[in-house]
Amino acid sequence: MSCFRPKLTALASLLLAAAVVPSCKSRKETISSDLEEAGFKMTAEDWFRASRENNVEVLKKFLTGGFSKDTRDENGNMALHLAAAAGAEKSGELLLDRGIPIDIRGQADRTPLMAAVIANQPAMVKWLLRQGADPKLKDEENFKALMLAVREGSPGSVEELAAYDREDLDGALLLAALLGQADVIDSLTNYGASVYSRMENDGRTPLMIAAENGHQESVKLLLEIGSSRYTTDAEGRTAAMLAEEGGHTEIAALINREPLPDELAIESPETISAEMDAFVAAAEEEQLPAGPDPSAPRMERASADATVKAKHPSRPIDGAVLGAAGSATGAKPAQAPVIMRHYRETDMPVEIAGIQADSATLRIPGRAGVGGPREVAVKVGQNIPGSNRLYVVRVKRRMEDSKVTDGKPMEVAVVEIGDRESGVTREWISGRASTAHDPIALVEDPATGARYTAKPGQRFKSADGGEYVVSDVRPNQIIIEDLADGTVTTVPLVGPRG
Repeated sequence: MSCFRPKLTALASLLLAAAVVPSCKSRKETISSDLEEAGFKMTAEDWFRASRENNVEVLKKFLTGGFSKDTRDENGNMALHLAAAAGAEKSGELLLDRGIPIDIRGQADRTPLMAAVIANQPAMVKWLLRQGADPKLKDEENFKALMLAVREGSPGSVEELAAYDREDLDGALLLAALLGQADVIDSLTNYGASVYSRMENDGRTPLMIAAENGHQESVKLLLEIGSSRYTTDAEGRTAAMLAEEGGHTEIAALINREPLPDELAIESPETISAEMDAFVAAAEEEQLPAGPDPSAPRMERASADATVKAKHPSRPIDGAVLGAAGSATGAKPAQAPVIMRHYRETDMPVEIAGIQADSATLRIPGRAGVGGPREVAVKVGQNIPGSNRLYVVRVKRRMEDSKVTDGKPMEVAVVEIGDRESGVTREWISGRASTAHDPIALVEDPATGARYTAKPGQRFKSADGGEYVVSDVRPNQIIIEDLADGTVTTVPLVGPRG
């Protein structure tokens, strides 16, 4: 018996092996049969098709059958890239669960997030960002996802990416102006891009770029949302001049129309506040209340509806206490004391050329194609040409030491201008752009949602006892200083929809 056992054991092993081989073969055949029944074959082409079609069950059968999840197509893309481009979230979820990196590189060194952007799949863009996709990566052309969204004209993707890439919003706006992407411009400015941004090399604004490249719809939109017609680039050219040079006479005429009498005005703080409130409210509302014409420009619709303006009326931040009542803990707030929602500056089409006795010499830009600026002498008490509101209050000279004078004391001509309707006065100074008001920001209390207008030098407190001063207001940020310890916080413009 003892000699016979090895023979029985060997025979049993052979029988077991024979049984296993058909079993394995049967399993592969079963998977292949199941795939065929579903209309697929165990090929790379059908693997990618299943990924695009969000067919998770078929993908699982591929993987169970030993198909490599790392297979790439002829362009170097993996299944996750194709799922992203097709908006196939279920496929994406399975592939991520099976270990494919969310930022895996594919064609042109692009990530699945970039693939979703190029394919205009904003819902997929949102989903990938929530899964941890990195929007700061660049492809082989040095484009981030946000810039690709601008290039491809995808406002939906721009809206999803804006909060993740705030430092590039102004650059994205300049690119959108260059390409004439009006819908993208609208989205970018809603989320914090500033119409006052400039090219570093020559000082051109989005309006100037859109104008010189003949993008009329973009020009109309930029004018509607507050771009200045009168700002000049490093060579002293306005947007209208650049349009004229580019042969876009209709755009030049659109920009360089004669200002309406009421546009030549020094606005009161209340008027500025109401208009900024209206702008933000209009951007926040997905659907404005019944009443205003839905086809009207955004600011016009908001201004036409008093309920929109009154929803969040703002007031000056000077002397205000921010933060929910009873929230004082003695600890510093975990976030900036305010949120910046909007910025406003209003250039005027007038420069101070000099003063003589009781009159000021004003330089008024010429219309596009009609020669250069003209100089007009206006005596104290007389109206500014073209305005039924602005007049010269007084003229004087004084010594100044500023950036304009390169840090050296220099005599400048100062003309005090008054507005007969608002009663507001302000100084216009030779060598500087004339404006209707100081730069102003619309900010929000993150604790209560209350809104305030903020200008340099204004002070406010927080509910926890902190004291702050607004050090500076810029197109894309405001600077806040903590008076207790001198800590400086830069608060970026996040836009109406933030």
